[in-house]
Amino acid sequence: MLININGNLVSDRMSPIGDNLKSNPLDLTSAIGMTQTTNQHPDPETKKEAENKIIPASSSSLPLANKTILVTRSVGQSGEFTHRLQEAGAKVIEMPAIEIGPPSNWEGLDNAIACIQTFDWLILTSTNGVDYFFERLFAQGKDARSLGKLKIAVVGKKTANSLKQHNLPPDFIPPNFVADSLVEHFPTSLQGKKVLFPRVETGGREVLVQELSAKGAEVVEVAAYESRCPEAIAKAAKQALSEQTVDIITFASSKTVRNFYQLVEASQLTDKLDRVAIASIGPQTSRDCKQLLGRVDVEALEYTLEGLTQAIINWATTYQPPV
Repeated sequence: MLININGNLVSDRMSPIGDNLKSNPLDLTSAIGMTQTTNQHPDPETKKEAENKIIPASSSSLPLANKTILVTRSVGQSGEFTHRLQEAGAKVIEMPAIEIGPPSNWEGLDNAIACIQTFDWLILTSTNGVDYFFERLFAQGKDARSLGKLKIAVVGKKTANSLKQHNLPPDFIPPNFVADSLVEHFPTSLQGKKVLFPRVETGGREVLVQELSAKGAEVVEVAAYESRCPEAIAKAAKQALSEQTVDIITFASSKTVRNFYQLVEASQLTDKLDRVAIASIGPQTSRDCKQLLGRVDVEALEYTLEGLTQAIINWATTYQPPV
């Protein structure tokens, strides 16, 4: 049973500092200093704690009470989603299916930043892209003022919020929160424009680069980070899957689906998924779910964690599983 939930786009009001940051270098030392402290990645202790993390359920009157939900987002990035599900009454087991880290080398990104003034647009499609781009910008002794008149396009509200942490408003956010709509709704002609696209080193989709190039843009792809499959399933998650106590498994990206399947196949747990609901954040992720897991039971229409949470709540309150 596939259930789509309509979500409303709520536009963020950006800080007035951001409107002037690239053009006015005065009186911004404290603001710029603050941005450099926000770029943090999970330390080993945090990662170790997350591997066996179970968040207990809340009141039985809540819509997800008595539901156990497996969250497959990466270490350090599942907290907000976990909290939303917990607030709705779910018991959450975190099973990181992605580990985020630096790319094999920084050469491409560092070279692009060194000549950042030659680019017309910067495209950021994830919070990871934002974090690592600014980490390397700061490593070269630069700050947001170095971006000059560069325009910035981002995909998704979370990416926009990450950019906002650096006191910069995006110049363009496509509708539907997906990269596929970025080129279709791009606000200006791309003919002859030079575009910098920091992205995941391996496993990313090529369609965005192809479509930008087809519109006449010169696209420079650089590795900003890498996402890897963990070596093993977290202990608590493996036990819950083995005992078939999981009600719903959530996926917020195609790569989490592929890595999850790799992990459960290696652990010989694929036969334990028959009665588990598969919840996907959007169409691209759903395609991988159908290909590897055979189905999708819940899909968010608004491709955000808020939309996915609401879709799961609606499914849980309207669908009665067979006895």
